[in-house]
This record gives sequence, structure tokens and C-alpha cells, in this order.
Amino acid sequence: MLDIKFIRANLHEVREGARRKRIEVDLDRLLALDDERKTVIAEQEDLRFRQKSAGKSIATLEGEAKTRAIAELGEIPVRSKFLDERKKAILGELDELARHVPQPPDPGVPIGIDDRENVELRTWGEVPRFEFEPADHVTLGTDLGIVDFPRAAKLAGSQTYLLLGDGALLELAVLRLATEHIVGKGFVPMITPTLVRYEPLYGTAYFPGGEDQAYACERDNLWLTGTSEVPVTAYHMDEVLDEKDLPLRYAGYSTCYRREAGAAGRDTKGLYRIHQFNKVEQVVICRADRDVSIEHHREILQNSEEILQQLELPYRVVDVCTGDLGQGQAQKFDIECWMPSRGWGETHSASRFYDFQARRLNLRYRDADGKMRFCHTLNNTVIATPRVLISILENNQQADGSVRIPAALVPYMGGRTEIRKK
Repeated sequence: MLDIKFIRANLHEVREGARRKRIEVDLDRLLALDDERKTVIAEQEDLRFRQKSAGKSIATLEGEAKTRAIAELGEIPVRSKFLDERKKAILGELDELARHVPQPPDPGVPIGIDDRENVELRTWGEVPRFEFEPADHVTLGTDLGIVDFPRAAKLAGSQTYLLLGDGALLELAVLRLATEHIVGKGFVPMITPTLVRYEPLYGTAYFPGGEDQAYACERDNLWLTGTSEVPVTAYHMDEVLDEKDLPLRYAGYSTCYRREAGAAGRDTKGLYRIHQFNKVEQVVICRADRDVSIEHHREILQNSEEILQQLELPYRVVDVCTGDLGQGQAQKFDIECWMPSRGWGETHSASRFYDFQARRLNLRYRDADGKMRFCHTLNNTVIATPRVLISILENNQQADGSVRIPAALVPYMGGRTEIRKK
């Protein structure tokens, strides 16, 4: 959520940002309502002053003047009630409009309509060249007996999976490697709730607008989260932190759930676009300084790149264009790993929000001068499975159908260096 003062002071930037993000919002109506709110408040204050001072002035009057003054005093409660009701209506509509105003993209963010116009910044690693016809991860996993799609569908429907044997161990190995790496960077590990109330989802800007992609537990008024970003970022909602304790760095592990409404085509085959997965998410809560936020953004992106380099996975980093940004993101970098069966596939998203989420969460800190400020927030995937398993399996396949285990994972796989059919 943006400060109304910021909107007024940067109206062209906010209007242009909404247009480039392709988010419709009536800024003129928003500002008109805010003007009316100020007018109503001013009249309320005037009425309170008149009511307070009326007693003394009426005592000095006589005759018709006194009668008129008493009649006017009697009208004040009626007018006050009308103004109270009007202010309530104004604030309701104002809040509804304000919650849809997007964070303007930062200068330098590429302008574009969708992910086809994201800009590649750099690549790492070599795309493998096979001397045989490579298989996709579905074929590999099925032949090796480490993934089962038909029985998973029998249990839970489409876009589900079962990992078993070395497949399950491989996923756990990836999660352990990534967790140990991020904890070594000073992040506090957290295992978070996967069922949350509406408020954390609203505060992190997933709601309103993302309800169709989330699973609702309507009887309990709870929602399954699509990322631990939600409970981790909202962990300190409605709190006032101390600047000396910032930045806070958390690494939240959780199982994640997404309906993937509207998904179609090749994305629904295999492990790429599924309803349930496991993820470790890094979240940073820092002081309100744009340069500091940008530096944290660089750091969390680097953390994830280091893990992929340990996994020996070719990847590229892209600067996400305006039309592919979410409502609250000022800038986002995606990491896409090479997957021989499909090309580049997104595995990580690193986002910078400034105080957009913190305002919705009422997440503040007291600075060195005692002034209350809203925090800045950032997040990025540490690792998400099983999507990254696609890249591991397909890039490390061998001519005989076995899969080489990246050296960094060998200690977590009981010393085994390959996955073979048993």
C-alpha cells in the first residue's frame, strides 16, 4: 500500500507505474475522496468547537438571538451524525481504492507486457550437450522408480506426484544443502504455518486478487499459503521494532499449495507446475532506505546463485519487465535453470517491495531519532522443490538411464554418486 502523501507528490509516476503494470486504478477518484475526507474532518472539528463554546455564548444572549442560538446548537448533533456516516463511507471506499494502487516500478526496470519481454542479465554454467537422445524428467524418474504420477493422481488428482526412494532422498538432500547454506549466511531458520488467516495474505499483497490461486478452508476461515513469504513477512505484523535490531533475516521452510488455475499445455506435465511443493524462502526486513534495500536485493539474489552453482546447474538471471511484476514489487529478478526438455524454467524470484508490504502489515520500527517508520521488505527463493529436481535429473542424465548426483549432494545421499534403477 502506498502512502497517500507519496501518491500526491508523485502522481505522474504512480499513474504511469499502474499503466505499465497493467493494473487499473482510479487515482482521480482516490484523490477526490481524500479531499472530501479532509473537508469532512475540518467541519467535524468546527462543529465540536462550536458545541463546546455555545454554552458560554448563549448565556450572554436574550430574546430571538438566544432562541436562534439554541436552535442552531440543537442541529449540531444531527449534522455530526451525518458527517460521521459520510466519513465512514468515504474511508471504506478510499481503503478499497488504495489497496489496489500498485508500487511503481523502479527506474531502469524494463518496460514490457509479459515474461517474453524480461531481459537476460547474465548466465552461469554450460548447457550440456548429450551424445545420446536425452530423456525428460518424467521418463527418467519413472524408469528409475523415483517418481510416480499415476498413483499420485489416483490419490489427489491431476498435477500431483509422489517421490519415493532416491527421489525422496534427493529432494531432502537439496533442501538440507540449501538450508545449511542460507543459515550460514546468518538467516534464522523457521518452519512456518501453511494455514494462515486472511490478514497475512492481504498484508503481503497476495489478496485481494490472488484468491483464485489459493486453496480456501472456508469452515475455519483459513487459507493454504503458496509460499512461506506470507507467514514469515507477516511474523512481526502490528509490531514496532527497534532500528538497532534491523535487518532481520529469516529463512522460512514450508510446504506450499497453489491451485494453478488456468495452467495448460506442457506446464501441466511432470513436476514443473504442480499443486503442492516444498520451498525455503529468504525474507529480509530492513530500515526504510532505498539504497539499503537495493543492496539486500543483490545479496539475496547472490545467495540463491551460490546454491545453484554448488548444484552445478546452468542458469540465467533475468530482470522482470513491468507487465510481469506483481502489485507490490518495485523490481524483481528471476533465476531460470536450464531444463533440457523445456529450455529455461523459472526456479527463483527475488523481489523488492520498499514499504509497500509493511504499510499493509502495519510493520514499523523506531529510528535513532525516535521517529516511527515503516520497514522495507524483500524476499527470494532459497530453493524450491521438486521443480529444481527437473534440472538436476535432466542435466545429469547418463547414456544408460542413470543420473549423476552433483558432488555437493553426495554427503546428503549417503555417499552415493549416482541414481540407478534397482
